[in-house]
Amino acid sequence: MQTEVCIVGGGPAGLVLALLLVRHGIGVAVLEKHEDFLRDFRGDTVHPSTLDVMDELGLGDRIRELPHRQVDGLRVAFADGTYQMVDFTRLEVAHPYLMFLPQWDFLEMLAREAEAHPSFTLLRSHEVVDLVREEGAVQGVVARTAEGTVEVGARLTVAADGRDSIVRGKLGLRRREFGAPMDVLWFRVSRRPADGEGLDMHVGPGRLLLAIDRGEYWQIAYVIPKGGYERVVAAGLDGFRESVARLFPVLVDRVGEIGEWEDVKVLTVQLDRLRRWHAPGALLIGDAAHAMSPVGGVGVNLAVQDAVATARLLADPLRARQLDEDALARVQARRAFPTAGTQLMQRFVQRALVGRLLAADGPVTAPLAVKLLAKVPALQELPARLVGVGLRPERVGPTALGSAPG
Repeated sequence: MQTEVCIVGGGPAGLVLALLLVRHGIGVAVLEKHEDFLRDFRGDTVHPSTLDVMDELGLGDRIRELPHRQVDGLRVAFADGTYQMVDFTRLEVAHPYLMFLPQWDFLEMLAREAEAHPSFTLLRSHEVVDLVREEGAVQGVVARTAEGTVEVGARLTVAADGRDSIVRGKLGLRRREFGAPMDVLWFRVSRRPADGEGLDMHVGPGRLLLAIDRGEYWQIAYVIPKGGYERVVAAGLDGFRESVARLFPVLVDRVGEIGEWEDVKVLTVQLDRLRRWHAPGALLIGDAAHAMSPVGGVGVNLAVQDAVATARLLADPLRARQLDEDALARVQARRAFPTAGTQLMQRFVQRALVGRLLAADGPVTAPLAVKLLAKVPALQELPARLVGVGLRPERVGPTALGSAPG
């Protein structure tokens, strides 16, 4: 198979980029190694700036029809009280809230929209295992399927295949690693209306718990010290349930829903970025170029913004058949500042807040900065803007506006 652009990975970055490019009339094949998008505990947070992109694409009403919850703030409970830290309603934007929705619904919506264009192909159950190279440049990929291996040739290969990117590994690109003091255990517990709603963090000795209101259930992020999962398992499932109930007491009669360790998914937190996001014939975006910490839940947002910038900067060179590595370098130059700036913020929060809280061995009271945010509500706009809007929100180019051809 031959196409103009081969995108490895059918996540938010890959499918948004594909949709934008096919609206420019550019041929795109997306290779997704799974048969469907049904994987739990993926990045389900959609930020105001991503919702703006969906509006520009004519998909705003469609995304609001998907099952979702809207959250407009973050509260944190310490031993000495509960404090409001973030208030998205203070943002003067079209969508002053975070939207939580199953990522598989979001991805299927994007895929259906792209499939309305004849230049789009989605190859499911195609696991990329190698690159096709000619004269030192990437010319496509080799993928493994149930029927054997297939080769997809392309003038541009875009890696949007996440933090464990096979394309990055094959290219041998070097990462700058910053480390993280924590890992995250994800699980779910049923929710009742009397529990309250929204986004709540609970802080205890050596652990944090973030509860995300998903309507019928709580999606729980249980934050532990880096490499601490084996110690949690060694303490036993009953001990784990008891710890969850102490941090979030309303769940005391429901922690038994955590039936076995298989119900708990481990996220090994990474924070890194590539020194160079491109090679001849290849570009890396999203987590493949820069793995983000879960602080702020900004990974999907950064990936989508990467995709928007990539399409806007590369559509004309692709159509004119004048794509070169200088054009690919312009994508990195455009997205390097918001990526590095966001990671700097995450590193500060990890070091100044998360790391210190996880090191505590007794009751944890609110730090002075948290109390200041709660005492001066106007300050809560700053973290809301950093998380919800970002340092460089991108806009869709005019050719890609609107909807599918009628």
